[in-house]
Amino acid sequence: MSANRFPLTRRQFQSMAAASGAALTVPGLAQAQADAAASYPNKAVRVVVPFAPGGGTDTLARLLGQKLQTSLGQPFVIDNKPGASGIIGTDAVAKAAPDGYTLSFGLSTSLLINQFLFSKLPYNPQKDLDMLYRVADGATVLVAKPGLPVKTGAELLAYIKANKGKLSYGSYGQGSFSHLMGAYLDHVTQGDLNHVAYKGESPMIQDLLGGQFDFCWSSAINTKQHIATGKLKAIGVNAPKQLSALPGVPTLQESGMKEAPFAMVGWLAMAVPAKTPKAIQEKLAAEIRTALKDPEVRRKIDDMGFGALDNSGPDVFAAEYKREMPRWQELVKVSGAKLD
Repeated sequence: MSANRFPLTRRQFQSMAAASGAALTVPGLAQAQADAAASYPNKAVRVVVPFAPGGGTDTLARLLGQKLQTSLGQPFVIDNKPGASGIIGTDAVAKAAPDGYTLSFGLSTSLLINQFLFSKLPYNPQKDLDMLYRVADGATVLVAKPGLPVKTGAELLAYIKANKGKLSYGSYGQGSFSHLMGAYLDHVTQGDLNHVAYKGESPMIQDLLGGQFDFCWSSAINTKQHIATGKLKAIGVNAPKQLSALPGVPTLQESGMKEAPFAMVGWLAMAVPAKTPKAIQEKLAAEIRTALKDPEVRRKIDDMGFGALDNSGPDVFAAEYKREMPRWQELVKVSGAKLD
């Protein structure tokens, strides 16, 4: 009887390969992933936004979701899961099945910075998530209530130092970019600033309009109409250059706040559960890239005060993420912001 009539079992083959030091591949795995990507998506895709509806992150997620729904032929359903500085929504994605049907659309805060702000997280963003696409850079604008007697960043610094313990700043969540910048400003001025945290940008801006606190960092989309009508005062944009959405508003460094963090920008990005098939990741990234090259989409993103990025993808974004981690870790350390 020929031995060839009884081929080796997979376990026997794996044992022989391991003993010989040979590289082992599972036959058909690559083809199976390619087939899965070819038919993807064949049902609705859930996009988890870990912040409340109405903010810049939610608005951009909905814009992008509409484009992906059109190009891929399945609903992209926005699921807002705010709370705990973006941790609740991000954790839901980290623990979801890695099949491409649950995505995270979050901020640099929820996807990167939180691991340095919190001593414990229910997930590890470096192990439990794959960074899919850096969609846009998100500059913010420092705005103040009209009655605050300052016009420039330099004047704000001096006013805080002269009024220690008397001023307050708002943020769109504990550990958010707005909180981090406020904490850093408190460190620079030693001003004993009071932090007022909200669950999203919209309620924060409503309370600033009502004079409940003195200033905050927010997106251009939520502030430009109020700046134009004089209901809010723009001190400057937290970015290396001025924004087309806010013509005439200087950068914070131009306005007298010279420290490097006042030129840093966060980002808005898509992530997926770790081990999501690479073929599905690449397909999603290609569709996002195409959407961000659409002139009308870019115009809308520019109007929000964000900068669309049509050259990202899993490998590019992962490399950028790795490079930026030490910079954000140092900023958290210097600002003294720490949450438990």
